Formats: sequence, C-alpha cells, structure tokens
Amino acid sequence: MGVHNNVHIPRESWPNWTWLAVEFFIVLAVSTLVSREITGTFTQMGFDAQMQNWIFWGIVGVIFVGWYIIIRWLILKKPILENK
Repeated sequence: MGVHNNVHIPRESWPNWTWLAVEFFIVLAVSTLVSREITGTFTQMGFDAQMQNWIFWGIVGVIFVGWYIIIRWLILKKPILENK
C-alpha cells in the first residue's frame, strides 16, 4: 500500500466565505421567524397592514444589528468559525 500526497483536508480547502454565508442565512431565517411571531401580536391589536410591514422589518433589522454588532463584534470579538 503506497502513500498518496493528494489527501483532501476539508478545513484547509473549504472557502472561508461560505461559513459567513451560512451564518448570514441562519440569522436571516431566525430573525424572520421571530419577527413573524411577534408581528402576529400586533395583528390582534388592530394595526393596519402597512404598519405591520414596518414592524416586521424593524424587528428583523434589530435582530441583525443585535447579532452582527453587539453579540458578534463586541462580545465574541473574533469571527465565528475562523480557520487558524
């Protein structure tokens, strides 16, 4: 049995930007689902459709800012899934 120097090591060959894209879409999905549930409360309070739209996207934006600025940048202080 011979030794091959062409062994595939995923950590070294996988592009780092794909992890950032996966993280982005996970945050997008979670923020959209949370916002949908919260906006349902405002539907029962009698807000019109235009105001519900503003509330929905406002909550999505707050979750994005909360994750990417407050949690990821200030608390973690380094990129998630960094290859070293």
